[in-house]
Amino acid sequence: MARARLNSGNAQAEELPKVKINKESIRKVSELLKYLKPYRGKFIVGMIFLFLSSLTGLAFPSLLGIMIDAAQGKQKYDFLPLNINMIGYISFGILFIQAFISFFRIRLFVEVAEKSLADIRRDTYFKLITLPMNFFSQRRVGELNSRISADLSQIQDTLTTTIAEMIRQIVILVGGVTLLFYVSHKLTLLNLGVLPLLVVVAVVFGKFIRKLSRQAQDKLADSNTVVEETLQGISNVKAFVNEAYEAGRYDKSLREVVKIALRGANYRGAFASFIIFAIFGAIVGVIWYGSILVSYGELSVGSLTTYILYSIFVGAAMGSFPELYANVQKALGASERVLEILQETNEDISININDNSIVQKIDGNLEFENVQFSYPSRKEITVLNGVSFKASAGEKVAIVGPSGAGKSTIAGLILRFYETQSGKILFDGNPSGHYSLTDIRNQVAIVPQDVLLFGGTIRENIAYGKLSASADEVIAASKRANAHEFISGFPEGYDTLVGERGIKLSGGQRQRIAIARALLKDPAILILDEATSSLDSESERLVQEALEELMKDRTSIIIAHRLSTIREADKIVVLEKGIVIESGTHHQLMENQEGLYRYLSQLQYEV
Repeated sequence: MARARLNSGNAQAEELPKVKINKESIRKVSELLKYLKPYRGKFIVGMIFLFLSSLTGLAFPSLLGIMIDAAQGKQKYDFLPLNINMIGYISFGILFIQAFISFFRIRLFVEVAEKSLADIRRDTYFKLITLPMNFFSQRRVGELNSRISADLSQIQDTLTTTIAEMIRQIVILVGGVTLLFYVSHKLTLLNLGVLPLLVVVAVVFGKFIRKLSRQAQDKLADSNTVVEETLQGISNVKAFVNEAYEAGRYDKSLREVVKIALRGANYRGAFASFIIFAIFGAIVGVIWYGSILVSYGELSVGSLTTYILYSIFVGAAMGSFPELYANVQKALGASERVLEILQETNEDISININDNSIVQKIDGNLEFENVQFSYPSRKEITVLNGVSFKASAGEKVAIVGPSGAGKSTIAGLILRFYETQSGKILFDGNPSGHYSLTDIRNQVAIVPQDVLLFGGTIRENIAYGKLSASADEVIAASKRANAHEFISGFPEGYDTLVGERGIKLSGGQRQRIAIARALLKDPAILILDEATSSLDSESERLVQEALEELMKDRTSIIIAHRLSTIREADKIVVLEKGIVIESGTHHQLMENQEGLYRYLSQLQYEV
């Protein structure tokens, strides 16, 4: 239930932030604009089409006004014919040109934006998966996924629509106001006199309504948390007969949502009424005063019509700016979040999808020499304190100890997920820094307790250990891992979809696929991190047989809780609170009457 509450909180926290538009925010986002460079030619052409489309749109109110004046026998411009039909033909000609230009404007902007965003997504994702493990330990998966999806989608909307629309509305606004002054400066001054009042009221009401809206969203999120908690813990709800209590909790939460929503509705209703009165009042005022000017002969009917149409254009442009501005703010916030990832320091790892060749081969000799380690996110807690042990090539070395002793941390350090604060990790007598990360990880394989399978086929999951593996190699590895028989039993065989995280397979089946994957990789050093601790007896027997096959002729680091599985290990290292307190074979350690290993072994035997 606590997790549900956390998830709800995360959803609120992941709402895209808005940042103030200033020099600093523009400077930051300009770093993303480099992705437009490869497509700048099409972008410039799209901008030209955008200006032409906006300018041709501004021609229509004038043409319609001229047509109305022509119908009354008035010639407004000497260069235009008095013929109404000719003016109509010209209008349709301009309309066709605008439609033609608009098509290519939209087509070019979308193409540039989509290709640029694809480049940003590719680089962000690649950067993300090459960042060190410490980065992921301090961030939630949902947050990182939000940056790839929601943040980049916001940037995409801005590039494809918002920027173009904002420029278009600016052209219409500036051009429209200029033409309003040209048609009638008296009517324009009347409009401008009312405008400041509308702006002030809109800003004040807008802030207040947004505040109430956020409160309503928060309360609604709380009510959704009740639903999520209840459904996740439905067995507890029913076991304690608390259905009525949970329904009451939900009802109380919903009533608070309704209360805030109705309060917001009052203010929105008042604001809407004021805006409607102001807008239509302005229209009535313009037509009223315009009609007086027409009656005095200071303005023609066509010019009044032109003025009203330009007023609508300008009003629509002004009305669209708050939303466009908010979208730009969100895009700037999203850009900053994406840039945080792009500016992170990634691991010094060379990745070539077509070449996993090993430059520096490791024979399998491994040594920890006085290793001191604390996780970067918890520097005050020493996880490993002066740990030293050796594993010669081909040896089986078991790491045992109570929970929290630092066993799994050793596995992470061998794979260089983290760097030690002091001490050395040696491969074949050379410090780990002597090898590239790619070479180390290509020659070290891990079979964890909780095997993660990707949502593809069984064949794809096994071949993950060696992407270039042939079908015969995959089958051979499966046979050695005791997996071929159950895989062949599926109707689709190796093409069976395993489902998200492998949920369609049992624990033992997932373990054997992970072993087949490791066999295909053929590592010099193998790490078994409690690989059989959560299996039933039959599954454990099959998995143990597969593990014996996997451990042949390679250095194996076995992290185990079940001490019965590591009795035949060449060496057993006993950890307690990050310190090696015992080391030796099973028989040697059992002879130590006061030893922790003997105590743990007897405890498990009694159980």
